[in-house]
Amino acid sequence: MSPAEQRVRDFWQRMARNDFASLAPLLAEDFVLDWPQSQERIRGAANFVRMNAEYPAHGPWRFTLNRLVAGGGASAEEVVTDVSITDGVQRARALSFFTVHGGRIARMVEFWPEPYAAPANRAHLVEPIPVEALDAGANGA
Repeated sequence: MSPAEQRVRDFWQRMARNDFASLAPLLAEDFVLDWPQSQERIRGAANFVRMNAEYPAHGPWRFTLNRLVAGGGASAEEVVTDVSITDGVQRARALSFFTVHGGRIARMVEFWPEPYAAPANRAHLVEPIPVEALDAGANGA
């Protein structure tokens, strides 16, 4: 396992413990997170930690790492994760693109896709994914 992959796995383990303050040492001094869908940028570890600590929740957050893909070059490594998230009421899935530089997470670009009803015009070509498979983080393969 590459150091970047281990760093990102550690990130999600700390998120799963809801120990948001412990994330700061994993993040680079000039850490930046972009959420393109809402056109927001979070700059700095302190803002990232505070945003997670203050985000409204119905209970402790649970994170399921469905998939992780890692690779990269000499100066920075890229890691992509697919994570299911719930507080027992709210449910979401996030696709996160990490850039790890010098052993710390320097950048994240994160997408939070909204589920939608399948169009009827392709019903003859598809089958529904069982909810249990989605909740368990199964990738359908």
